[in-house]
Amino acid sequence: MVEDRRPVSHVARELGVSRQCAHRWVNRFRSEGFEGLSDRSSRPRRVPTRTSPERERAVVEARTRLRSGPARLAPVTGVPARTISRILRRHGAPPLAWLDPVTGAVIRASRSTANRYEHEHPGDLIHVDVKKLGRIPDGGGWRAHGRSEQVRGRGIGFDYVHAVVDDHTRLAYAEIHPDEKGVTAAGFLTRAAAYFAEHGITRIERVLTDNAFAYRHSAAFQNAVTQLGARQKFIRPHCPWQNGKVERFNRTLATEWAYRQPFTSNQARTDALDPWIQHYNTERIHSSHGLTPAARESPT
Repeated sequence: MVEDRRPVSHVARELGVSRQCAHRWVNRFRSEGFEGLSDRSSRPRRVPTRTSPERERAVVEARTRLRSGPARLAPVTGVPARTISRILRRHGAPPLAWLDPVTGAVIRASRSTANRYEHEHPGDLIHVDVKKLGRIPDGGGWRAHGRSEQVRGRGIGFDYVHAVVDDHTRLAYAEIHPDEKGVTAAGFLTRAAAYFAEHGITRIERVLTDNAFAYRHSAAFQNAVTQLGARQKFIRPHCPWQNGKVERFNRTLATEWAYRQPFTSNQARTDALDPWIQHYNTERIHSSHGLTPAARESPT
């Protein structure tokens, strides 16, 4: 174009670019030759408003210490909330919903975070939850007879399996009750603590639960926690993975005990729970540490 002295507008139309773009390349060729036609970085020459590395470190440290969002970190750090969001994104900070509410450790795996946490000592944290199971009619339910018309619609209510798991050892305890009321949950917690004490866990520091009414609003349950000398912690709403160890235990309990075989009565299934708990704690190897929960507490 330059050598042929063709009009810039004609060449721009042929190439499908604007005249301003064509003029820019022509001027670069005239001033720098072929070297001027090389691609250049679009990065600004200077970024006067970029947050300093020291201030970014302060924001990240505040997020780790306080486990709060940008809106609450802004008055603490003196950095605007939108800037804090960009800083946390640059540093790969995980969402608060993925963090353990007690320790701040990442407990929800993702493409960028696959970390797991475990408390250092037995009794540092126990996970408590309830598993709801349909009762079995005498003679067996559909698992024993199939989904036939004869057994359909014979529902007789539910059992509530209250369960607790120690975070460090995975030692577990469970009881079956007709409800999930606060008084029931409180009595269960007291007996679970006694069971743990028999197996060497004599001190419970924290009790982690979801936000069910029996845990959040029951004075009986809160008093039971206080009598243990422990602190009660709650997971974030709609984040069951934060109580993941007992949730995983509930799934194991369902597949290896409740639905392992077609029981012919509700009492038969109830009678099988204690032997299974004994097997789980003393014979079944846990995949997370390669030991039984009882051996993790007392390796000798």
